[in-house]
Amino acid sequence: MFELTLVWDWVSFAVRWLHVITAIAWIGSSFYFIALDLGLRKAPDLPVGAHGEEWQVHGGGFYHIRKFLVAPESMPDHLTWFKWESYSTWLSGFALLMVVYWVGGELYLIDQSKAELALWQGILISAATLSIGWLIYDRLCKSGLADHPTLLMVLLFVLLVAMGWGLNQVFTGRAMMLHLGAFTATIMSANVFFIIIPNQKIVVADLKAGRTPDPKYGKIAKLRSTHNNYLTLPVIFLMLSNHYPLAFATQYNWIIAALVFLMGVTIRHYFNTCHARAGNPVWTWAVTALLFIGIIALSSAPMEYEGDEEEAVLSGSALVLAQADGFEEVQEVVIGNCSMCHAREPFWDGIRQAPKGVLLETEADVARQGREIYLQAGVTHAMPPANVTYMEDDARAVIRRWYRNAGI
Repeated sequence: MFELTLVWDWVSFAVRWLHVITAIAWIGSSFYFIALDLGLRKAPDLPVGAHGEEWQVHGGGFYHIRKFLVAPESMPDHLTWFKWESYSTWLSGFALLMVVYWVGGELYLIDQSKAELALWQGILISAATLSIGWLIYDRLCKSGLADHPTLLMVLLFVLLVAMGWGLNQVFTGRAMMLHLGAFTATIMSANVFFIIIPNQKIVVADLKAGRTPDPKYGKIAKLRSTHNNYLTLPVIFLMLSNHYPLAFATQYNWIIAALVFLMGVTIRHYFNTCHARAGNPVWTWAVTALLFIGIIALSSAPMEYEGDEEEAVLSGSALVLAQADGFEEVQEVVIGNCSMCHAREPFWDGIRQAPKGVLLETEADVARQGREIYLQAGVTHAMPPANVTYMEDDARAVIRRWYRNAGI
């Protein structure tokens, strides 16, 4: 029989792998079409309604691509829709959110030192942020601000910063970063699902019915696609941030996230300008570097550890693990092999902050991280890294017996 803990960890790995694969497909196609759109050139032999064309070479062959700004005169026999990359990315990401941050909410989602929430309340806030953000953004886009794209982008930035600050008031730093990324990705995928694809279907229906398509649908879709283009890189950063406590475990993490959104703008502006053959704005590299230096400076702020960890109240699986036979032995093993790095003030040379923000100093720390200790140091030899503390197999066996005694 397989242990539920091991099976669940592999499920998490499989969903994460799926999410990365689909994200690569979506981001790749998105970047390709942005570059293609900006690189289109006029030609004397373009058909009626064509905006531009591009010759490309790849894989040993040549491609001749033309774009119709509204639609061709007649409906082609074959039409490829680029939508499932977006849908699959969002669905797999939502599944991963549930697996990691909802099921593991007591450890990864809720920070009781910020807000005393029950797990179901944290999950409700988590789900609500994904939909509320889209509704606000969509209303802004339909309010007439579409005629003022720069102002609309500024308001979108303000919305994202406000969301980051708000999430940081209730969630762990790691969850704040992840949810801000999920919130942004929801806006991007909803743009595809609710705006871009439906507008394209209206154009296709007009063509089939012999009507002249209204160019406004293409204009609206183009605006949303541009937003997606500038949001992509920050989303990738936010999704990766949970591996780096220097990003998520400081008191200025929400400001770091805000600066990352600005970096996404400067980086994409450089490549968009180059793709459009409109110059070489090297100044964007200097601005990006300055923003990154600011992020490094903010990350050097002290880690936030509030409350009395020794007297922390345990609940759920952490309480069961703290009461299981062998807990005292495991505590000794952890103190001897892990706490020098996973401490509020690490004393292992070269480590300034606890890896991934994981603390293993007190009984409460060990109980809360019981599942990870079991997987990382009991079942596998992932920790300590390179076995730098010469952790013996007997010590790993102590961890396995303790965790299995808890019956989780």
